[in-house]
Amino acid sequence: MKTAVKNILKIVILMLGFTSITHAQGALCTSEKKNLSIIEPYTIEVTFDKTCHLLFPSVIRYVDLGSNNLVASKADDAGNVLRVKASTRDFEDETNFSVITEDGTFYSFNVFYNSCPIVTNYSLSKNKKNDWKYYSNQVLFEELGKSSPYQVDEIMGEIYYKDKHFIKQIGARKFGIEFLLKGIYINGDKYYFHTQIKNSSFVSFPIDFINFKVVDKKKAKRTVVQEVIKHPIRVYKSIDEVLGKTVSRNVFVLDQFTIADDKVLRIELHEKNGSRLQILEIENSDLLKSKLIQQENSEPIK
Repeated sequence: MKTAVKNILKIVILMLGFTSITHAQGALCTSEKKNLSIIEPYTIEVTFDKTCHLLFPSVIRYVDLGSNNLVASKADDAGNVLRVKASTRDFEDETNFSVITEDGTFYSFNVFYNSCPIVTNYSLSKNKKNDWKYYSNQVLFEELGKSSPYQVDEIMGEIYYKDKHFIKQIGARKFGIEFLLKGIYINGDKYYFHTQIKNSSFVSFPIDFINFKVVDKKKAKRTVVQEVIKHPIRVYKSIDEVLGKTVSRNVFVLDQFTIADDKVLRIELHEKNGSRLQILEIENSDLLKSKLIQQENSEPIK
């Protein structure tokens, strides 16, 4: 009898211990869940016979599909438009896909099959400044370091639309083309170069490429020199051509650097299938006069 009672007590103690462990694990899981920020997915419908188009506010950088029931691709010559459709008819299971855009936004989509969807075109534009969830879901890209992609885009936009011109002495004018450096700004460890191309002729100016390079000052006019290429990590606009009697501006983002007094930063504007090369030369003293541009909710450019 005593042995039976002891066995029952052992079982009760074991059950209580198991229950305590289970509650503790449940509490831990709940605690962990509370620390996770949930990204609410969008819901869309796709079909086999129609293409669904999604318009994003920034260029698409990454797409991941949840299953082989979907196919997706960026639209030709439109980096912010994604085409999605079903690759198999009448699939029953829900699937999903994710998109990351150049401004660092992460988008999530739940997808269902509908043989006759009412909506096939979606716009993902939104008022990001008033959406606190947007900032908590920002994706950071390696080339930007600790800088938020959205803040970098905002700064470029602010420089472009305010269109200040505080550098007066750096420019090239020949062949009916005027290439100007309107300003150099700095934020964190990034330079922002604001440039302008004015075509005073009726002959269009197709752009092949723009180079940023550090060269020896005394040899800067020569074609073969010791040079260090500086690669822009962001460009505000993609400009392929400046038509006759028009003006185009752009903003280039580069990592912060300085140059020796015997060297210059040379910006070269190359014409495609032409010889109207335009060259700007920037000294270290010009870089050191860069204007500080604050991030969002700070003082504006003066």
